[in-house]
Amino acid sequence: MAQAQTTHAATEAPGGAHEEVGFPPFMTETFAGQLVWLTITFAALYILLSKLVLPRLSGIIEHRRETIARDLDDAATMKTRAEEAGSAYEKALSEAKSQAQSLAQQTRAQLSSESDAKRKAIEADLAERLAASEATIAAKKTEAMSHVRSIARDTTVAIVERLSGRAPNPQAVEAALDQSKV
Repeated sequence: MAQAQTTHAATEAPGGAHEEVGFPPFMTETFAGQLVWLTITFAALYILLSKLVLPRLSGIIEHRRETIARDLDDAATMKTRAEEAGSAYEKALSEAKSQAQSLAQQTRAQLSSESDAKRKAIEADLAERLAASEATIAAKKTEAMSHVRSIARDTTVAIVERLSGRAPNPQAVEAALDQSKV
């Protein structure tokens, strides 16, 4: 505090009047010294910046530029690989689709031929059975027709005997059956 009072007292004029002291950088008495120190400070800062700071900054910037260029090259390489992998995938997919369609067509054709063969075998078996059945029917019909005459004769004899009370002559019944055939 004593120092502050001394400084304060030194700036005051005797008798309590304040003396006007100008702004020190604009004082012409100290102007030459200020220029010398400005030159020394500027030169020191210039040397410090040009020898230490700027080389480090330019090294950092160059390293960053190289890193970015390397990363862009890596990205372009990866993009090319991805496009190649995509085209290989598309090619494999189209080949798989064509193989699947080919296999489906082969299977369809094989099943169709097997189905046709089974159908033809079944149709042949049915035709055979139908022919055998028709032959059996024809034989039964022939056999039944051979018995029709005897059944008609027996029925005629029974009807006439019941109606008239006496049995008809067998030759007369045969002659009547022969006439009804015509």
